[in-house]
Amino acid sequence: MSWRRYLWAMTAPSETAAESPAQRRRLARPRRALVVRALVVVALVLTAFVSFRWGSADTPKALPSASPSPSASGDPTNAQIYAALAPSVVTIESLNDTNTVYATGTGVVANAAGAILTAFHVVNGAKSIRVIFADGTPSKADLAASDPSMDIAALTPATLPTVLVPAVLGNSGRLAIGDSVLAVGNQLGLTRSATAGVISGLDRTATEPGGVKLTGLIQFDAAVNPGSSGGPLVNHKGETIGIVVALANPTAAGTFVGVGFAVPIGAAVSAGSGERGPEQ
Repeated sequence: MSWRRYLWAMTAPSETAAESPAQRRRLARPRRALVVRALVVVALVLTAFVSFRWGSADTPKALPSASPSPSASGDPTNAQIYAALAPSVVTIESLNDTNTVYATGTGVVANAAGAILTAFHVVNGAKSIRVIFADGTPSKADLAASDPSMDIAALTPATLPTVLVPAVLGNSGRLAIGDSVLAVGNQLGLTRSATAGVISGLDRTATEPGGVKLTGLIQFDAAVNPGSSGGPLVNHKGETIGIVVALANPTAAGTFVGVGFAVPIGAAVSAGSGERGPEQ
């Protein structure tokens, strides 16, 4: 007999002859006890079923949530990527004969010696160069190497901050259209800005205002503007995979319309080491 039929049998009216009130009271007590025991059994069965279906009471299964969940890969969030990268990003100022700043851009600390990668056009023609590290430390910098054909320059600062944090460099040979990216820079004078997007093209060509044709570029749609040049383009793991050098604009405004370009980090490091083109 199933437990359901057992409960019915314990609670169904008797078909025997009428009983006296005293007899009914004596019979009711064991019947109530049996009913209670049966209900306990039912509760235990249901508890066992729930524990098997959802986990034990000590480890309840998470309920569905509308908030985003961490990805299975455990990749950091954009906020975490920015926080890790920010100490490696520097502001670059190009000064003229009168020691006046005439151009600003962005750079990134690329190694433990403090070498800074940036866009060549940011420092081209400067009489002197000043860099400002993330902690506020200012320093004069020398142009150590450059490759105008790649629009890449490497700077050597005279003074380093107390704590130097080089960026983690990634593999720019493993990029794919649709990969998430973050661009960090000083666009439009808004220092330490971060914008997010995706890689929207590979092996692109762009021509700078000076007429220099740049090839083999990463195309992306994270917003960049004047002042972003020389800043790092970072992948979903927080690795620097490119140096921002240009943006596409069908007008003379020179502002972002959805297409930016970066030199892949492998080519940028080679250019910054002086292996490509003459040192300027």
